[in-house]
Formats: sequence, C-alpha cells, structure tokens
Amino acid sequence: MKMFARPALIAASLAFALALPVQAQTTRWVGSWASAQLAPDAKNSLAPEDYPNATLRQVVRLSLGGDKVRVRLSNAFGTQPLTIKAARVAVSAALNSARIQPATDRPLTFSGRTEVTIPAGADYWSDPVALKVAPLASLAISLHYAAAPSVQTGHPGSRATSYVLAGDHTADADLPGAKTVDRWFQIAGVDVASDKSAAKPARAIAAFGDSITDGYGVQPNTNLRWTDGLIERLKGKNLAVLNLGIGGNRVLLDGLGPNALARLERDVLSQSGVTHLVLLEGVNDLGVLTRDAPAPPEAHKALVEQVTAAYRQIIDRAHARGIKVIGATILPYAGSAYYHPGPESEADRQAINAFIRAPGNFDGVIDWDKALRDPARPTFLLPAYDNDGLHPNLAGYKAMADAIPLSLFESQ
Repeated sequence: MKMFARPALIAASLAFALALPVQAQTTRWVGSWASAQLAPDAKNSLAPEDYPNATLRQVVRLSLGGDKVRVRLSNAFGTQPLTIKAARVAVSAALNSARIQPATDRPLTFSGRTEVTIPAGADYWSDPVALKVAPLASLAISLHYAAAPSVQTGHPGSRATSYVLAGDHTADADLPGAKTVDRWFQIAGVDVASDKSAAKPARAIAAFGDSITDGYGVQPNTNLRWTDGLIERLKGKNLAVLNLGIGGNRVLLDGLGPNALARLERDVLSQSGVTHLVLLEGVNDLGVLTRDAPAPPEAHKALVEQVTAAYRQIIDRAHARGIKVIGATILPYAGSAYYHPGPESEADRQAINAFIRAPGNFDGVIDWDKALRDPARPTFLLPAYDNDGLHPNLAGYKAMADAIPLSLFESQ
C-alpha cells in the first residue's frame, strides 16, 4: 500500500505545483467592443469579386482601454472554411478615414501563425497582442483575404465606414483609392486585458436588441447610438458597453439575423466579462403580426405569452452564467407608417411592458416607454424624440442614454 501511495502523492503534488504558474499568469479578459453577426442579404454584402487577394480595413470604437488586446473573427454563417492570410491591428488616426497611427501597428497571430483558417460556423480568437489602447479609442482591424467567404458573415448596421483595396495592405498607414462600404465583415469582438489589481474590476454590459439598439438613423462614424451615450456616461467606472443589436431582429422568429433566443449564446453569453444584460426586444414581433393583415385575438394572446416566455428563457440562461438581466420597456410606435399598429397591438405592448415592470421578473428595469412617450398621446413617441414613428431620432437616443439609472450596474 505504501509503495503505491508515495508515487501517487508525488504526482499529485507535482500536478498542483505545475498548475500554480498557469493560474497566476491567467489573463482576465473583458469585452471592449462587440458586434452581433448575421448572414447579410445581397444589398448588404460585399461583392464576391472584392475579396480575393484584398485587404479589408474596419474601424471600431472601444469602451475600455488596456495594455493588451485580442480580436475575435467570425465565420459563423460560412459553409466552408475561411482563410485570412494576414491580420493586423492599430489605433485609428481618424474615425472617418482608413489612416492608422503607424507606431501602434501590430500583427495579429493565431497560435503563433500569421495566417488562420476559420472552420465553417466557427469563431476564432487571435493571440493576445501588446498594444496600449485608451478608453474610447478607435481601433483599425485589417484583414487580408485569400478568397471570398462561401457565405458572408458580418454586421450591416455598422454605422462605420470600412475600406477595401486589392492586395495585401494590412500594414499600410493609409489605403488611398480604397472602395468604401458602411458595413462590418468577419469581426465580432475586441477584448482588453483587465487590470486585476484595480479597485473596481472591469466588467461589460451587453445591450441586446433590435434596430433601436443597433442605431437606426445614426450617420456613419458619429457614434451617437444610445449605447454610445451610455459609454460616455460610464467614463471612469471601468464598465464596457457591447452593442449587440440587429436591425429588424425579433424575439421569436428569424428575420434580419437569427431570433433573439437563437443568437443569445453566441452574441451575449459568450462575451468576456459580461455581468449585465440590457434587453430591448419585441417591437418587431408586435409589428410583424399585424403589418400585412389583422390577426385574430388568439394570435395576439399567443404572441404575448410566447414573448414573455422567451424573456424568461433569456433571464434563466443569463442567470445561469451569473449575469443580471435588465428589462427595457418597448417604446410607443403608434406613429409607425411601416407597422400601422391598431388598438390590439397596443394592448399587446402594454401587456408585455407590464410583465417587464412587474417585480420579480427582471433584475432591474429601464422604463424607456415612460421616458420617450408623448404625455398628450402616450401611444406615440414625443415629437422631439421621434424619427419615423418607430425609431427615436438623435435626441431620442440621447434621452434613452440619459434615462438609464447607472445604479443598475453598481452590483455584480
């Protein structure tokens, strides 16, 4: 017995000793920027002939700063492996330009290699790269493609300009003559290394929603979504905001992008360092139900039940990851010429908002219905905040950011 016990004890002690340095060196990553991925339709896609042997440079604005970054590339909707011949990252020299700050230019590697092949349906993280970035810095990510993806993966609602130029120009300080497109492709996230010694550990808020979160109506390169306003309000609090909105997205059915339940795991729960989720989804479910023809009472009843049941699924799945879920009330949209809702749809909205406001369902509530509605006509957006009867205008997005109680994010 003793002859076998001693070697076993030595082996266990050695394993423990070997594990200590790995634990000590483990980096705590926190999402600083992210984008929800989908398979864009033809009008939102990059022309297939633009990809082979071409450089695509894309600019994103970070929430948090850090001394190290890593980049998440995505081939989530591809049906074949996708090869990126080279990738680099640098601090952008200007929001509306392909120019970078050359001193900050760094190659990205993947398991030590400068080339990466991303399997169909997969995401791929780069190796960590030493690059000091400030909070709210803009980062340029340059990718050199071997060939076009089998099916493109990206985010049409970038509200940011990207640049395409034939050849490998990933290390160039500028891309004169590049084709421009206001879309993102293949880039899904940027993490920064969190300072574990900070008084307030870095955390991230995931904003999960539709076009109102995606920033419908916001001009490219201006960063005036409600999430951008929240980022400004959170300066110095070591909190990131990750915009995971998709225009036209629905809770229950696919549309522009997968439905909310289908994309929850990839777009929210897989993000690094998320402690809070803000959920603003449901107006497109309500609107589509009656957009083309009236719906019977049982269909209205079923929609409310299914949307609120889906909310519970989102809450339960997020809670299982230790994430608090903040429900945001659905904004008024009676003025929408696209959805032209009737009293039955308004009753559905009120029923869903009552569920959101009811204690015990969500961990907190942002009452954007109350903050943006017209007191004289509460089924309509306040004219000062109204873009088209459905979406807020820029003043409305600012009002949304200002209406968020920051106390919601004080506890983990």
